[in-house]
Amino acid sequence: MKKICTVIGSRANYSSIKSAMRAIQAHPDLELQLVCAASALLDRYGQVVNLIERDGFTVDEKLHILVEGETPATMVKSTGMGLIELSSAFERLKPDVVITVGDRFETMATTLAAAYMNIPVAHTMGGEVSGTIDESIRHAVTKFAHIHFPASRDAAERIIKLGEVPEMVFRVGCPRIDLVAEILARDENGMDKSIFELGVGQPIDLSKPFVIVSQHPVTTEYGEGERQITATLSAVRKCGLAAIVLWPNADAGSEDIARGIRKWREHGSAENMHFFKNLPIDTYVRLMRRAVALVGNSSSGIREGAFIGTPVVNIGSRQTARERGANIIDVEHDEQQIADAIKRQQAHGRYPMQDIYGDGTAGAKIADVLAGLGPVQVQKLITY
Repeated sequence: MKKICTVIGSRANYSSIKSAMRAIQAHPDLELQLVCAASALLDRYGQVVNLIERDGFTVDEKLHILVEGETPATMVKSTGMGLIELSSAFERLKPDVVITVGDRFETMATTLAAAYMNIPVAHTMGGEVSGTIDESIRHAVTKFAHIHFPASRDAAERIIKLGEVPEMVFRVGCPRIDLVAEILARDENGMDKSIFELGVGQPIDLSKPFVIVSQHPVTTEYGEGERQITATLSAVRKCGLAAIVLWPNADAGSEDIARGIRKWREHGSAENMHFFKNLPIDTYVRLMRRAVALVGNSSSGIREGAFIGTPVVNIGSRQTARERGANIIDVEHDEQQIADAIKRQQAHGRYPMQDIYGDGTAGAKIADVLAGLGPVQVQKLITY
């Protein structure tokens, strides 16, 4: 039985690997090991670990590695804490393969710990470009990883150009799209108003036009988050639309965005807005399907948004150069630009589905590849 260890450090990590976890857990030749760490354990980020356990997964290790402050320095320290704690967890679990997801600081800690311990690393969602520190982490992880599961053709080609062995690059699609495809295939019976019990603020009427705001800090623009989120919320108000506003992730600068949201509410500007720390993926996708637009800088607008056909107003530099579909309008952190783009997307309506990031079968493909692989060579081969 081959032991496959997955490390979940945030809500985005979980949705990005959940379908693969299910497939690994169900595979007769694989054993799923699960480590939860960083913001996935914290209440102020929605305590995703509780959702993971409700979904039927057993968490083998819970690692508190997030250093308070959400500054560039604390991100570095959190990465260091992750290295220390993950190395001990891997010694206890003795996995045959470690899966790491995407491009966050806990992804780097996971990768370094496993690579130094000669444990083969499987990396999902590598090879993509986006600018900011995320791209640097993503490409660095690619060079440490031994098994690659890119989501798109462009990403797979870039991994090979980086010198990775083509036979170890498997274009499977994005596991997040698997969940989206499942949710969209179900009959939609309307949204239950009980979802508003999960957040704060007045409930909004989901039968009327609304937007979703999902905006995260840009680590290379540290200190600008409060101004940026205020411009976004002002633009939404200018358009006269209701809004579901999601809390930012735990990257450096998240407190700036959180402060901007809190001030917005405290100053009485949050009429017809509801705020969530976290939303179950089923609820999030169904809201995306109904929304006038997703507004902000989340990769979900580019990935899931293309598959669903959700109009997206993508703000700023966080997703620079990421492969995208026709559903995106790019703007700067400018209130008027954002408002104009929201109005354009509202007038346009939903876009045709584009499967740039997969067709909904990534999780099963990942499990099958891992089960079928023989011993993985941890010594890198020169291909360039």
